[in-house]
Amino acid sequence: MSRIRVEFPNRLGHKLAGALELPTEVQPRAMAIFAHCFTCGKDGVASSRISRALAEQGIGVLRFDFTGLGGSDGDFGDTSFSTNLADLADAAEWLTREYQAPRLIIGHSLGGAAALVAGKLIDSIEAIVTIAAPATPQHVKHLFAHRTQDIRAQGQVKVDIGGRAVNIGTDMLEDLEQWPLDKTLDGLDKPLLIFHSPVDQLVNVAEAAKIYQAAQHPKSFISLENADHLLTKAADADYVALTLTAWASRYLDVSSPQLQSQDRPTVAPGEVLVTEHDAAFLRGLYSADHQWLADEPQDKGGSNLGPSPYELLLMSLGACTSMTLRLYANHKQLPIKNIQVALSHKRIHAEDCADCETKHGRVDEIERIITYQGQLTEEQQQRLLQIADKCPVHKTLEGNIKVRTRAQAKG
Repeated sequence: MSRIRVEFPNRLGHKLAGALELPTEVQPRAMAIFAHCFTCGKDGVASSRISRALAEQGIGVLRFDFTGLGGSDGDFGDTSFSTNLADLADAAEWLTREYQAPRLIIGHSLGGAAALVAGKLIDSIEAIVTIAAPATPQHVKHLFAHRTQDIRAQGQVKVDIGGRAVNIGTDMLEDLEQWPLDKTLDGLDKPLLIFHSPVDQLVNVAEAAKIYQAAQHPKSFISLENADHLLTKAADADYVALTLTAWASRYLDVSSPQLQSQDRPTVAPGEVLVTEHDAAFLRGLYSADHQWLADEPQDKGGSNLGPSPYELLLMSLGACTSMTLRLYANHKQLPIKNIQVALSHKRIHAEDCADCETKHGRVDEIERIITYQGQLTEEQQQRLLQIADKCPVHKTLEGNIKVRTRAQAKG
């Protein structure tokens, strides 16, 4: 599983901060958008845990902060339920353009009410999931009902909601009143899954009943026994992700990753194969028994879905060093454990290298730092450093290497 921090603009020009959770497969089974709860943000317990758990099940998820929250630009006091819907539409457009169109939308609490509406408006959405959601956006008005008169009089008032002070403006107050139940659910003809806890203290389970009764088939309800509104227990978030994935497999083609086993190239033992997975830098790396990814960071034009080629080179040297040291320590019965090898690569001026043969141009320098737990004599430690230099990959890198290349057209 990999996480990419992203930013994208909404229609008002604000930058919205998001996180893209992706599975380890080359291609996700499907992409989803997660709409967080009222004032929560993308890094809330439920959104982050469920998104990560879904990525582990092969479903990629974009979670982001609505305007004025978390890392996103704008003033929350100027937002409304309608601006949340616009943010979701802009997120779907960006996701479609940069990765692939979202087919699933998931909403928590007020985000669930938003998912019900946005799921109808975003053409690519094929299924909708709500978690602890109210039947109508109006439900959240009880959180600041005691300040309603002040909001109308002053235009914007700071209100404490769940221990967090946020600005609530007249735009939010008046817009919530424009979304009755029939407007929220009318025309909802996409598969719907409703999660709700019967002991939810913030949004009563009766709200889930209203959604279920008003929605068309196919629809399903799953009770989250003993779960709290925010799903603060990891087991509850994991349960939602697992059952959600199983449910989605009935309505979306997500039963297996897009990278099918028969698509995996055959590689002879002792060889590796590198294939292209996009027109930029994403590459598939295959050996006879394993597969993984290589990429470049986003600031280099890549998607950051895997280590860069130089990072892979350092990993190879580090792994070989660690294995060699462990074999030596076991053989000599050295009292050390938890051997760690940290490596970095840079290019330096040859004239700055005291022990380099050439003094012209630049040379590659790899710094390798070995740490361990335990006590060694000075002599034992010096011998350990000598053994590190004897690891096969180290000797290859410093040896006389010849790379012979041939080009061959296929098809």
